[in-house]
Amino acid sequence: MKKTKRIIALTCLMMLATLSPILAKGKKEAASPEQNTSSTQETTDNAGENGNNIEEKAVETPEEKIDWSKSRTAYITPVIKDEPLEFNEVWGYVMTEREKYFSKDMPITDLCYFSADVNSYGELSSIPNPKQFAGFKGRLHLVVTCTGRALTHFSMTPGTKEYKGILDAIESASKKYDGIQIDYENIGARDAGNFLTYLKDIRKRIGPDKILSVALPARTRTIRDDIFNYQKIEPLVDRILIMAYDEHWSGSKPGPVASMDWCKKVADYAKTVIPKNKLIMGLPLYGRSWEDYCYSDAWIFTSMNRIMKENDVHTITRDNGIPHVSFDVKTHVEGYFDDAYSLFERSKMYKDSGIQNIGFWRIGQEDTDFWNYLKIKS
Repeated sequence: MKKTKRIIALTCLMMLATLSPILAKGKKEAASPEQNTSSTQETTDNAGENGNNIEEKAVETPEEKIDWSKSRTAYITPVIKDEPLEFNEVWGYVMTEREKYFSKDMPITDLCYFSADVNSYGELSSIPNPKQFAGFKGRLHLVVTCTGRALTHFSMTPGTKEYKGILDAIESASKKYDGIQIDYENIGARDAGNFLTYLKDIRKRIGPDKILSVALPARTRTIRDDIFNYQKIEPLVDRILIMAYDEHWSGSKPGPVASMDWCKKVADYAKTVIPKNKLIMGLPLYGRSWEDYCYSDAWIFTSMNRIMKENDVHTITRDNGIPHVSFDVKTHVEGYFDDAYSLFERSKMYKDSGIQNIGFWRIGQEDTDFWNYLKIKS
């Protein structure tokens, strides 16, 4: 009996560990299509009708039980028979306090250190120390972020002391890095011109010997009055990383973070407006999960009573007079995530379509077997 309990407990722990990458948070919620300036219009246009087409290639899981103690995953991963894929540049993001997940053995040419954020006083705070990657032989880039729309507006307005202060800080930090990347994802429509001016001024400050890159949301076509207009931004920077992920996000219906069909459309459009040597197609290393209903929320009185009726709850207790209710529900969960096979297939799709550079958000979230199937072109 004790042996049976130990086996059950071990099985539960292994299944929980397997689900962790599915439940892990991915790119900042500000990066979702709903919160980008393209809003619902772009989300609708981008959604692939057929979703992820890997399923037809997948190997069926054998009926016999898997020995979790000897298996790396909770399912049988399709075998990758192709040779490793070669790219000119492979970019990868590492977050502060997550440096341990990066290995110098990874096929990475450009490492983006995330991030130096604009604080509530309009200052560039907490600039990470590049000495964390002293042995890295590739190029190291500092990512500069600003999440709030109001804060972005005031800190990106030319002529203000905050604007000058941020430029001063970027110029100073650039002396310790090979490049600066701007990742501003929450810019108001009236600040489109200021964003272009901001990029021009950063270029002047850091000089021509430093790489200036920018991370931009995915597009499948030219959008009228687009804040992140690829054609206007391209002449001002050395690289553009397209964040081809969050096709489906936490507030959308369930679906792949980046389906193959949608990624192909994003890449096909990007190639028409961005030179190949400047274009970097971003891939997600994370997954997302959805459940059919979540009761964690704030409720008004009538809603709380409706929930109790729907779940056939007839009893409440009182905690010093305050009503308390407790009940159990059965929920349906759907999850989409990437493994080495799907990452290889997406990378291969990009390579076959002529993409020379790819990048990954973010190191520490991936199926580490994937790095065995990438090479840097010599």
